[in-house]
Amino acid sequence: MKKGYNVIVSGVGGQGIILASELLSLAAMEAGYDVKKSEVHGMSQRGGDVVSHVRFSEKVYSPLIEQGTCDVILAFEKAEALRYLHYLKPKDGIVIMNNLEIIPLPVTAGEDTYPENIENTIKKYANLVVVDAIDMANNLGNPRVANTIMLGVASKFFDISEDVWIRVITNRVPKKTIEINKKAFELGRNLKIDF
Repeated sequence: MKKGYNVIVSGVGGQGIILASELLSLAAMEAGYDVKKSEVHGMSQRGGDVVSHVRFSEKVYSPLIEQGTCDVILAFEKAEALRYLHYLKPKDGIVIMNNLEIIPLPVTAGEDTYPENIENTIKKYANLVVVDAIDMANNLGNPRVANTIMLGVASKFFDISEDVWIRVITNRVPKKTIEINKKAFELGRNLKIDF
């Protein structure tokens, strides 16, 4: 029996969270898993938080991940990694976090503060992988593939073969972006991880 996974994909509206969670779900289905997915869009078009729960195993009965049971948090923004930290499994959970801070409107307006020492806080509870996905995507020539880079990093932690990922990306992303998305995925998948 294959190991099951609970994954939270989180970020801010416009970062490609829904596409990333869809690609993850499709790849897991292609690999023979039963998959359930749930999304909360919130004020996604206005830069609000977006989260997707993706669960895949031999059999999955509910799309929602319970607190303390998440294997991987794939966070496209630092504060969004912190927001869902309580869902992570104690000790062996993994946070893959984009090295990006998007300052929300209440912070800009002086009504709130942006969290400090996010990396140090997460390291107390989880194995942390920090990815400079925006810089990597800009180096590829398209900042919009940062989500595919992040997915490539995450793919290293799942029992899904690389050819399945490439096939799903090829079949799902817009035709004109297939090649750059494949390059972005490979870049993330080949990123060296130390923790």
